[in-house]
Amino acid sequence: MAARREPSRPSAEPESAATAVRLDGVKVSFVIRGAAVFDAVAPTSFEVREGEFVSIVGPTGCGKSTLLNVTAGLLKPSAGHVEIFGERLAGLNRKSGYLFQQDALMPWKTALDNVAIALEVHGTPRKEALEAARGWMGRVGLARFCERYAHELSGGQRKRVGLAQVLIRRPRILLMDEPFGPLDAQTRQIMGNLLLGLWAEDRKAVMFVTHDLEEAIALSDRVVIMSAGPDARVIGDHPIDLARPRDAAEIRLDPKFHALHKRIWDQLREEVAKTYEEGAR
Repeated sequence: MAARREPSRPSAEPESAATAVRLDGVKVSFVIRGAAVFDAVAPTSFEVREGEFVSIVGPTGCGKSTLLNVTAGLLKPSAGHVEIFGERLAGLNRKSGYLFQQDALMPWKTALDNVAIALEVHGTPRKEALEAARGWMGRVGLARFCERYAHELSGGQRKRVGLAQVLIRRPRILLMDEPFGPLDAQTRQIMGNLLLGLWAEDRKAVMFVTHDLEEAIALSDRVVIMSAGPDARVIGDHPIDLARPRDAAEIRLDPKFHALHKRIWDQLREEVAKTYEEGAR
């Protein structure tokens, strides 16, 4: 499938864009071993504007996925709060769609049915849901695979089905937790281009968690860095001033890409080293 290309536009959204997600002093603590308290995330604040693609990077265990779960309304913060388009979040964030690292496809249903059910559970008649699902299967390059089951699809194909399953509901915010992590490098770049193309059509706000700094820079308008845990916090917020449209593979050859990578890695490297030092004790 030919890569879907973004229309030309400046790299970042104007300052006047509405705030889609605002984390205000969000702290997350867990009770462990009966009484001990583990402070996973220290009070943390940052924003994602409407139409902005923001990646969150940091060492393993620093709370990146935890912040996504708080934003989705799956986890209540111990302190602070989340605002979604200016309204304080209470319960599930119904304006978001969440693509997890692991496949969420039901093995007894076809790929088409897996996409359609995202609408059916919200009351859409089956015929209408199937028609919409077929359209989305085409948009992710899988029109010929509608009747396949999950075990008959490659890892990249399953990710495309999962992406269609999330986007068919047209969420205003897209939360992605290492969605391409299990894929090989070539397939990750193909999926990155597909994602950029679909995102460019209606510019959802995106919070994208990844361990891959190159992937974060290639896709994003901003890269947010979290410190090593416990008490992880945001320690860096880097604008990515690379022109769009971008190709997830070709952009890595741009000298500006390498300069951005060096600047961000210089800060991130110290936090990754702390994690390894802690694990060696």
